[in-house]
Amino acid sequence: MLSRLSTKSGKALCRSALRSSTTRVVVKDARRSFVQPSGADRASVVDVPSAYQEDTAFAPRVDMFGFKLEATRREGGAQEKARPIYLDMQATTPVDPRVLDAMLPYLTDQFGNPHSRTHAYGWEAEKAVEDARKHIADLIGADPKDIVFTSGATETNNMAIKGVARFHKDRKKHIITTQTEHKCVLDSCRKLQEEGFDVTYLPVQTNGVIRLEELEAAIRPDTSLVSIMTVNNETGVIQPVKEIGEICRKHRGVYFHTDAAQAAGKIPVDVNEWNVDLMSISGHKIYGPKGVGAAYVRRRPRVRLEPILSGGGQERGLRSGTLPAALAVGMGEAARIAKQEMPRDRARVKQLSDRLINNINSRVEHVVRNGDPNGYPGCVNLSFAYVEGESLLMALKDVALSSGSACTSASLEPSYVLRALGAAEDMAHSSLRFGIGRFTTEAEIDYVADKIVAVVERLREMSPLWEMVQEGIDINSIDWSQH
Repeated sequence: MLSRLSTKSGKALCRSALRSSTTRVVVKDARRSFVQPSGADRASVVDVPSAYQEDTAFAPRVDMFGFKLEATRREGGAQEKARPIYLDMQATTPVDPRVLDAMLPYLTDQFGNPHSRTHAYGWEAEKAVEDARKHIADLIGADPKDIVFTSGATETNNMAIKGVARFHKDRKKHIITTQTEHKCVLDSCRKLQEEGFDVTYLPVQTNGVIRLEELEAAIRPDTSLVSIMTVNNETGVIQPVKEIGEICRKHRGVYFHTDAAQAAGKIPVDVNEWNVDLMSISGHKIYGPKGVGAAYVRRRPRVRLEPILSGGGQERGLRSGTLPAALAVGMGEAARIAKQEMPRDRARVKQLSDRLINNINSRVEHVVRNGDPNGYPGCVNLSFAYVEGESLLMALKDVALSSGSACTSASLEPSYVLRALGAAEDMAHSSLRFGIGRFTTEAEIDYVADKIVAVVERLREMSPLWEMVQEGIDINSIDWSQH
């Protein structure tokens, strides 16, 4: 009897334990599902075929995003305000939903170190990073082995300029750049001047483009590097990079570096056709994540540079440190999409740019476009005469714009780039930079144009200078020191 009871109770206990175990497995699997990436068959965002020509091809449908596409509300205060319209694409771009979808697995369960060679976690991360490296290389016409991951274009510019100069410092102490470069390039050159290097800052014409004959005349036997950006971040001016590369190639031992953060993914780039030796690219300028960039460093013929970071010797020994696999994957996917959709994106941006400029010019007079009008259409820099720049920005709080580079926007000084173009101080102060991108809509362009027209007219009505202009007085002929 006792034996039968023991057997029955044992079976009951086993069934109870089995149910409990099953429950724990279900709960465990339920918890696990929160971090498991969706497979390709369940992905909600898909690529648009390259042959697709419909207008809806320019952006994913609202139901594809995977999150609610609603205006974000600010908390606090009795009246919550919607966030402003974003037209500052030269400062940064939003992450493309397809990029986020590619990154998520490497932020969750595929978290391996891409430099770990002894297990599957490292292998899968390494494969993803190498695939991303190839996508970036394809975007600029390079070999994947020539791509070095960095934290962004600022680090890449520092690494390229300081690295080449310091490696060749025993024989060559001269560097050439332009007056309109990004601040990180100019500051890197100033740092080298403190170390005893000689730097030539080439002037630009009123359209922002350098004179090639001045560049060639500036090259000396002890010149080691020429650093000239492809597309200017404030004016959208495109430099004659191919011709610059040909000039540098004629002089043995003169390397050519270009900051292409504003060019890659927006205009066709080919490092071999341009004879570029070093190139800087940024992830967050091409609808990828912030905190990641890439350097193109040519291997044939080999470019030698002194690394800034020392450590484990990753990235060909040029940039030690563990690679952030998720960020690298995001930048790679952004590069892949940019290459695939570049013709359509550029046509769309050109259409919106023309719509904005024509809308403003047809209703407001004394508006000057800064820089070469044949530059990149997604960067439109306009100066509004007889309007104070800070007042203009303050009156446009529902539009996210910039009066210059985001890296120097904390300063109230007029843009050094516009001053280099020959713009008067008051015109440089009254400039606005409109950044148009992949997800900008026609409705946003029309709203911003209407807002600009209304604000400029209102501010001019309060300006005594505008009143004098209306009366036919040439204010440039007035000697203000006598008043």
